[in-house]
Amino acid sequence: MRIVLVGPPGAGKGTQAAFLAKNLSIPHISTGDLFRANISQGTELGKQAKAFMDAGDLVPDEVTIGMAKDRMEQPDAVHGFLLDGFPRNVSQAEALDVMLQAAGMKLDAVLDLEVEEDEVVKRIAGRRICRNDSAHVFHVTYAPPRAEGVCDTCGGELYQRGDDSEDTVRNRLEVYHTQTEPIIDYYKAQGLLVTIPALGEVSDVTKRAMDALQK
Repeated sequence: MRIVLVGPPGAGKGTQAAFLAKNLSIPHISTGDLFRANISQGTELGKQAKAFMDAGDLVPDEVTIGMAKDRMEQPDAVHGFLLDGFPRNVSQAEALDVMLQAAGMKLDAVLDLEVEEDEVVKRIAGRRICRNDSAHVFHVTYAPPRAEGVCDTCGGELYQRGDDSEDTVRNRLEVYHTQTEPIIDYYKAQGLLVTIPALGEVSDVTKRAMDALQK
């Protein structure tokens, strides 16, 4: 299957993408991983992306599209893939259509993980990270530490990252509404959109998505 996963920040796209890709035996292709791989390998596209990022600018669509195209042409993606973070806007969605058509392929579904905005803010703004080890993550509501502000695992101080503050999260949501949300209508018009309520246990959300894909 060839699937695009969309949803606001905090909807759990990364978590769901990993489970769905495993269940469907297709590679999970995330924009973040593409950027990191191209930059660390020093590819031409990676150098271009790094120059824009170092300058504090957005990476142009054509660079992102080029990275995605290279990745989708790898042998493990021949029989399907799950795209997470790409396409990010309608021009990228149109470019993806052109790429797939040129290869005699098409998308099977676009999964939209639906979460209320206040829940997104609660999920992200409530995160607390250990200063000693960023892999130790807690949440003031959903996974609180035993002692407030102290990591259960190593006793390190827990803190809120700057980009997890409520103001920053609301700004990220505004960018999502402006840039990415229009692709939902784009894919709805093609009859590809499947909306999945993303509240509840991770396994429940995965089951909803798998059931919808099987239909």
